[in-house]
Amino acid sequence: MSFVVVIPARFSSTRLPGKPLADIHGKPMIQWVVEQAQKSSAVRVVVATDDVRIQEALRPCGVEVCLTRADHDSGTERLAEVVELLGLAENDIVVNVQGDEPLLPPALVDQVANLLASSHAPMATLCTNIDTLDELQDPNVVKVVQSAQGLALYFSRSMLPYDRDGMADGTPDGTPDLSQCRRHIGIYAYRAGFIRRYLALPVSPLEQLEKLEQLRVLWHGEPIAISDACERPQPGVDTPADLEAVRRQLAGAKNLN
Repeated sequence: MSFVVVIPARFSSTRLPGKPLADIHGKPMIQWVVEQAQKSSAVRVVVATDDVRIQEALRPCGVEVCLTRADHDSGTERLAEVVELLGLAENDIVVNVQGDEPLLPPALVDQVANLLASSHAPMATLCTNIDTLDELQDPNVVKVVQSAQGLALYFSRSMLPYDRDGMADGTPDGTPDLSQCRRHIGIYAYRAGFIRRYLALPVSPLEQLEKLEQLRVLWHGEPIAISDACERPQPGVDTPADLEAVRRQLAGAKNLN
């Protein structure tokens, strides 16, 4: 089983402008992400960007870069353009790695690719435990519930599932059972042909309400394979504070690369 990693990287970011080029110990953040992906079993790692500044920043390290249009509404649309530019076959496996996760464990890249390869679903993703009530109640944490067959049933920003008995007293600090609560991890594997089909699917009302693209897939009856991640990933970079936290964590790693 072989697969390709594609890393969408937009220059513009509301909370952290120029995020992919943010310096982390002498290397742009996007390069850290690429190097983590290259530690996986991927046969090819490609950065998809709409900005020549990102292409130029990666040129010295020989990373393959696809320049895409700047008018895409989502990372999935950018991914679809790359599938066409690379001439991928219908059943080729593509792993979409977020460009703001310099601490991504390479094992997760292999895991999600293998999960898709062993499934009849056209798409696969991963999740991890939720350990606190604060995390369960946080709308920025995307929750997911799954079936006994390892397929995603629903994704939400709300508490999911809701422990009626554990929260029966209605207090904010109730004690729900968290054993079935999972946090979605934003790494996906697709069959290349499905990426093309996805773009033809009408936008769903649930997707618009929750602002979660993956709900379009479930709305139209397409299955998504899901599994608990073999490693718990570190948070990505969304804000300047996140960036400083990653710099601190990677302070020792700069001597290893």
